[in-house]
Amino acid sequence: MATCQTIRHHGHWSEPADHVALTYDDRFLRRKVLVTTSGARILVDLSKTTSLNHGDALELDNGALVEVLAAQEDLLEIVGGDLRRLAWHIGNRHTPCQIEAGKLLIQRNHVMQDMLHKLGATVIEVAAPFTPEGGAYGHGRTHGHSH
Repeated sequence: MATCQTIRHHGHWSEPADHVALTYDDRFLRRKVLVTTSGARILVDLSKTTSLNHGDALELDNGALVEVLAAQEDLLEIVGGDLRRLAWHIGNRHTPCQIEAGKLLIQRNHVMQDMLHKLGATVIEVAAPFTPEGGAYGHGRTHGHSH
C-alpha cells in the first residue's frame, strides 16, 4: 500500500497517475485509507488534519500523484427569492455553501430545507459535486470563532 504524507495544492502539480473521488466531509482528513478509481489503496498519513479541495493532489511515497476529485453527493439547490438574503441565513447557521450564478448549493438537510422554503426559496434535491466557499481567514474550512 502506498503512503501519502504530502499534499500538492491545485495548480502546483502536473499529470496525475490516478484519481480519488471524495465527498466534502471525506475531504477533511488526517489519517485514513483511501481507494482510488483504479482500486489502489493509499494510506494518507498527514501531520495535521487538512481540508482537501477538488483539484488538489496526494503525493505518494513513490512520487506519483493522485488527483482529488469532488464526489457526487446529495445536495439542495436553492434558486429563486433573494439569494443574498438566503445566503446570509445559510451562513448565519454556519452551513457550508457553494455559491454559483443564480443558485446556492448546500448539503441535504431537512431543517435547512424547511427554513429556506419558509423564506421563499425554491429548493430542489440534486446530486452533484460539492465545493463550498472556503473560510475568509485562510484556505479550506473554518471551525468555531477563534479567528
